[in-house]
Amino acid sequence: MKIAPSLLSCDFAKMGEEIEKMDKCGADYMHLDVMDAHFVPNLTFGAPVIKAVRSYTEKPFDVHLMISEPLKYIDDFAKAGADIITFHAESDSDISKTIDKITENGIKPGLVIKPNTPASAVFPYLDKLFMVLVMTVEPGFGGQSFMADMLPKVQEIKAECAKRGLDVLIEADGGISTSTIKQAADAGVDVCVAGTAVFKAEDSAKAIAELKAIAEK
Repeated sequence: MKIAPSLLSCDFAKMGEEIEKMDKCGADYMHLDVMDAHFVPNLTFGAPVIKAVRSYTEKPFDVHLMISEPLKYIDDFAKAGADIITFHAESDSDISKTIDKITENGIKPGLVIKPNTPASAVFPYLDKLFMVLVMTVEPGFGGQSFMADMLPKVQEIKAECAKRGLDVLIEADGGISTSTIKQAADAGVDVCVAGTAVFKAEDSAKAIAELKAIAEK
């Protein structure tokens, strides 16, 4: 299990230092939630902020675009230092064109589905994807409760990938903690995004290690 701390839960005034800390604490990816206050009812940060903190770690930047028109901004996020760009199947941009644009920039593409979107929405694109992100909360805000009823989608996508001989990572985002990560691991999740569980912990290194240990079991 890979753990991707969500920078949405960090202290934005010390974002660079928070990234350094998570790197030392054993994070595998850095998960950066970009919100435009249109696709979701919250506003976070854009490509200039990501570029500004890129030098604080060599760990992959997992950039989750919760924006209405991701295709318009792929070049900006690629230049800012994204290693993985995931965007929503529910966005206004053409899915195939957006995936192609990400790939053309030498970035790994991922597709995200919200709780009300079926797993089958990603099936036509699986052969072009590095990752599928299954939201286990409604996107927009951190600190929400884990929706276990999203996990059958993970199993459906895993089964479809296996049937087609595809090696696509499945990521889960929302409400991941020591009490929910076992369910995610059992369903076949490869990468868990964890915000509150690691940033608000007294010992972030211990929190990440504990999440990984529970998932390994």
